[in-house]
Amino acid sequence: MAVHRKPRQRPHAGSAARTAATLAFAGAATAAVLPGSAHAEPQPTPTRIKAAVDRLYHDAEVATEQYNGAKEEATAAARSLNALRDEAARRTERLNASRKALGSLAAAEYRTGGLDPAVQLALSSDPDQYLQRASYVEWASDRQAAEVSNVQRQVTEIAQLRTEAKNELAALTARRADLKKHRTTVRARLADARRLLDTLSPAERSGFERVGAARADRSAPRLGTTQAPNARAAEAVAFAYGALGKPYVWGATGPSSFDCSGLTQAAWRSAGVSLPRTTYTQINAGRHVPRSELVPGDLVFFYSGVSHVGLYIGDGQMIHAPHPGAPVRIAPIDNMPFAGATRVA
Repeated sequence: MAVHRKPRQRPHAGSAARTAATLAFAGAATAAVLPGSAHAEPQPTPTRIKAAVDRLYHDAEVATEQYNGAKEEATAAARSLNALRDEAARRTERLNASRKALGSLAAAEYRTGGLDPAVQLALSSDPDQYLQRASYVEWASDRQAAEVSNVQRQVTEIAQLRTEAKNELAALTARRADLKKHRTTVRARLADARRLLDTLSPAERSGFERVGAARADRSAPRLGTTQAPNARAAEAVAFAYGALGKPYVWGATGPSSFDCSGLTQAAWRSAGVSLPRTTYTQINAGRHVPRSELVPGDLVFFYSGVSHVGLYIGDGQMIHAPHPGAPVRIAPIDNMPFAGATRVA
């Protein structure tokens, strides 16, 4: 009977459903199915898709900075763990040498001290020689006591080192778990963004990806009449201009690709200044300055969670690494919610 026929599926239903779900997840739109209805909401507009993609890119960048921080902590923990293990091995070698010396000393004392000192004196044919030997035995006993104390101290110190190494290993394991979690989050958000972009027509996608690209050319003229306050800031700005057009890759610090904090770190590293790895640590790496006093070389931060950073170049412009598909480029600092600025040097 016709009533038992399976309804025909609409073309692209799976793609539309994935797009709607991704939009709902991104917080840019919702795609609900009404009770008792087999009809989904209309296909979202390019404007809504762009808003959702921007949100997903932002979420990915938040996770990227968390990944960068966990990676830096994991590297430090691994370095500390290796140092502790090396020190424990060196001290164990010294402990074994001390134990061997203690064993030799104990054996020598046993061979010379088997009889009571009064009996040895009574049986000795040369009392002067005996007294000299007794003096040596007393010295040896004192030395043995010192060696025992030394061995006990070394055992205690090695036990402490091993406890520290165990704690450091636990910290390293936790950081590696964080790395895995944040890496998974980044990849998931970027995959969601790619799925949304795939729903756009070639012309719409090309227009979306071209936004701001005209200012991503490495040969772009220098902007602004404001000069950098010092040679180091000028060097950092020059490096950023040289990075224009290079791709965004999350977790990258150059020289061929960058993420946002990787670019600012590399720019200032070229000027001889060491910055921490993440946006939320870079913001405290210098003196905070108000927006009205920005000069070239200042770090400018965005969003309430301080999840994005760029290098100010003057005239309200910055050079930054935006997100995958958008190379290092020049952009107005008004493009994103301003969170603060730091003057490094």
